[in-house]
Amino acid sequence: MTQISGAACLVTGAASGIGRALARELVTRGCDVAIADRDMAGLKTLAGELEVVAQRKVSVHAVDVADRGLMEALVEEVISTHPSLNILINNAGVALLGQFHEVELADMEWLMNTNFWGVVYGTRFLLPHLSRQREAHIVNLSSIFGIIAPPGQAAYSAAKFAVRGFSEALRHELEMAHSPVRLSVVHPGGVNTSIARNSRVGTLVSDNHERTEMIERFEKLAETTPQAAARRIVIGIERNEPRIVIGTDARRADFVQRLLPASYWKVIARSLEKALRRNKPGGV
Repeated sequence: MTQISGAACLVTGAASGIGRALARELVTRGCDVAIADRDMAGLKTLAGELEVVAQRKVSVHAVDVADRGLMEALVEEVISTHPSLNILINNAGVALLGQFHEVELADMEWLMNTNFWGVVYGTRFLLPHLSRQREAHIVNLSSIFGIIAPPGQAAYSAAKFAVRGFSEALRHELEMAHSPVRLSVVHPGGVNTSIARNSRVGTLVSDNHERTEMIERFEKLAETTPQAAARRIVIGIERNEPRIVIGTDARRADFVQRLLPASYWKVIARSLEKALRRNKPGGV
């Protein structure tokens, strides 16, 4: 097990969504936290809330995880503040709406820099410190879109599949080296956060109605709260689970993908349409 009480954890993307819920869950369970994000106002508000929740050490750090230099400096700062830090949660992420032909390469680079390279930077710079701890844990947030790849999510799925591949390979390397560091990769399904509302639209998307419709569809299908997702992740850390799939929708999609690896999307798409009809007023 990776003990949460008495541990210290760095959470990126902590100002909102799953990251915010994770910080609260960790502090409640007796863990010190370093919370990092670009949104300093959100972090300061969260820090004030956490001080009320429990008497744990909370530090606030401004960072853009896509910036290699800032991430290296962040790790040095966090280790100085929390010398015994032994858990890293690479949670920060962004979203990009649009089919491949509607997305510029610059759009994809922006998303990959945050969703993939942010995970790599955090892991690279903190791993030497974690390796010196008696027990340690890395948690990398992928997505159900790191298991299935829907149309309109070419960039996002590319990044989340990359996080999955990177995480699984590194976990095998750590196991071979008999490292004290454990690694979990997380695949949430629809979680009711603001990531869709805050998403960037592909530069070549001309129909703003299409964006609005995509956001509304996502929010209707997002059945898991950030708090529930955070609790599941923390339980997964405690159990040293290598793979954490969150939500009934994600588990269902994972099963269908395993059953029909080359043709799963037709089945999943029909299921999603049925769910959307049920969620309409008077739907069946």
